[in-house]
Amino acid sequence: MLLVDVHAHLDHLRFKDDLDSVIQRAKDAGVRAIITSGVNSTTNRKVLEIVKRYDIVKASFGLYPIDALAAELDKEETTGAQSSETSGTLAQGFSRDTEAIDVEKELAWIVENKDKCIAVGECGMDYHWVKGKEAEQKRTFQKVIDTVEKIKKPIIVHSRKAEQDVVDMLMSSKLKKIVLHCFMPKKSLIKKCADLGWSFSIPPVITRLQHFQMMSEMININQLLTETDCPYLSPFPATRNEPAFVLETVKKIAEIKKFDIEETANSIYMNYTNMFL
Repeated sequence: MLLVDVHAHLDHLRFKDDLDSVIQRAKDAGVRAIITSGVNSTTNRKVLEIVKRYDIVKASFGLYPIDALAAELDKEETTGAQSSETSGTLAQGFSRDTEAIDVEKELAWIVENKDKCIAVGECGMDYHWVKGKEAEQKRTFQKVIDTVEKIKKPIIVHSRKAEQDVVDMLMSSKLKKIVLHCFMPKKSLIKKCADLGWSFSIPPVITRLQHFQMMSEMININQLLTETDCPYLSPFPATRNEPAFVLETVKKIAEIKKFDIEETANSIYMNYTNMFL
């Protein structure tokens, strides 16, 4: 059985003490490739170090929308324009420390290091944690899109509560290799993206969330990928997620589609090779 995790965060502190064991469990489960995604300047460089250590790990360089927005808010703060409400939402609403990214410098670094990654992401927009900053997020995401068009890489997209705007911007781009990570809009927008031929990465929490079960039923197997977003979105309550758990996603997709489990895994792995290799 061939398994793949197209979106993980192996640099996360929750893996600092046992990453060797995590990777070995993934290999034992049949995982042949893990894409670990950076979210800012620091983690993009950590991703490169992890890739050097493990043969099955591939790099994706990201600009997480909250980190990218932090630089904009820092600029506003120096001019006294940042509202305390927005500042508090950013500080309290995300589960790790954010890092203000110099977007232009980081995108230039990604261009310089494009041969060391197989995708750009995690990137996109997020209207859940910070409200009233949609224009700033759109400006940054457009810069990312322009860069990805230039280096001709697949893009892994985050779109929490910003799905329609993200889709509109992607439709206006020249990008073809698009992976919608943890995509949670209304059904009509899912269908629209599927009709455009985009791909959808499904996390192991599909075992507990009906939304991802519905998506897996709707979408052609040729457009489905498996991710973990680890250490988040575990199939098991109160348990750290890890790449080996993509098997749970495959099992559930196979059950929904009434396919053989190994056939499902192999089809999804082929989708990975077609998208990223």
